[in-house]
Amino acid sequence: MAAGYGSSRYGEAEGARPSVARCPETRWSWVEIDRGALRSNVRAYKKLLGRNTKMMCVVKADAYGHGAAVCAPIMASAGADAFAVATVQEGIELREYVDKPILLLSQPPQESIPDLLAYGIMPSVYTIEFALAFGEYAANAGAQGRYHLALDTGMTRIGVRYQDAVDFRRAVDFHSGLVCEGTFTHFATADVVGDWDWELQRAHFDEAVANLREAGFDPGLVHCDNTPSVVLHSDTHYDMVRVGVGLYGLHPCDASEPLVDLKPVMSVRARVTRAQYPPVGAGVSYGMTYRVPKSSIQIATVPLGYADGYSRTLSNKADVIVAGQRHHQVGNVCMDQFMFAVDVNENRSYAPSAPVEEGDLVTIMGADGRERISAEELAELRGTINYEVVCDFGLRLEKVYV
Repeated sequence: MAAGYGSSRYGEAEGARPSVARCPETRWSWVEIDRGALRSNVRAYKKLLGRNTKMMCVVKADAYGHGAAVCAPIMASAGADAFAVATVQEGIELREYVDKPILLLSQPPQESIPDLLAYGIMPSVYTIEFALAFGEYAANAGAQGRYHLALDTGMTRIGVRYQDAVDFRRAVDFHSGLVCEGTFTHFATADVVGDWDWELQRAHFDEAVANLREAGFDPGLVHCDNTPSVVLHSDTHYDMVRVGVGLYGLHPCDASEPLVDLKPVMSVRARVTRAQYPPVGAGVSYGMTYRVPKSSIQIATVPLGYADGYSRTLSNKADVIVAGQRHHQVGNVCMDQFMFAVDVNENRSYAPSAPVEEGDLVTIMGADGRERISAEELAELRGTINYEVVCDFGLRLEKVYV
């Protein structure tokens, strides 16, 4: 009989066991989302802010792979004042679940203007042509086109050049259909303590906002702090901050870790679909980059692969956890599956390895007993950042909320 999750073997190791979640009926692999951890993280960031500073929660890329439809209402109940998305379609879908302001963090094509007004999505604006088209459509509809002015203070991505902020407002403010609800920029190096480029961007932003006010223009909500800057630079919280990856329990940099207590929200689980003892010398997976070295090695298969976010670059590098013990992934990661090895005779100081069986719970990312595989660990093995790891896992795997 398969030793499924909840059996006695999972009660033997000390430490926290994975939370009990319903395994999807159609596939033995899933993403597990901890609602309580998400709520705790939102409140942790909210506590860093003054009474008059609003918090905008960034839920682009389906809430960084965590599921915006479920996460956004939790964030709203925990103190979010507004939300930010990356695409018009994300904003349209989000509007079904929240009634708070939604900012589009870029300027979309003019063809999307009817949808912006219909769903109450504020675009970031940085070209005169778009601004006037937005205002004209809004005026003809008897509405107001509310937008945030994006300023390029040195990141060279989007925005009006900070030196041209006043000229831009002079060129568009005559239009009765336009209302500037906010002015913002984005820091490129906020995660680097004492960085000169961050200081320069901040100076450029402050200069642009001061020039707008001196010229008689209301900048609306002034905001520049992203996730690391919220923690490391409290003097630039201004009217609002934008918090993204930290809400999901991921630190944007090492410097923020001792300053705010975050709880990882996402775990990735699966169940063993096959366990066998191949002959010595047998190859594993495409290219046979791993060969079984001895008869005590058991090879177990997991129904999760690079199409689910478990990058092929992890091949023969990463670990998984079963019943509180780490085991090494072996062979090239396939599109929909990968394998790991268990040496059932391996002598470990804390416990001998036990054979795995079909149906056993496997933790790909998250905690099991005293062991934890973090997004940061996988990111380091992949040569990327924790943001990408969680976004990738959220693309295809079914989400189970606990």
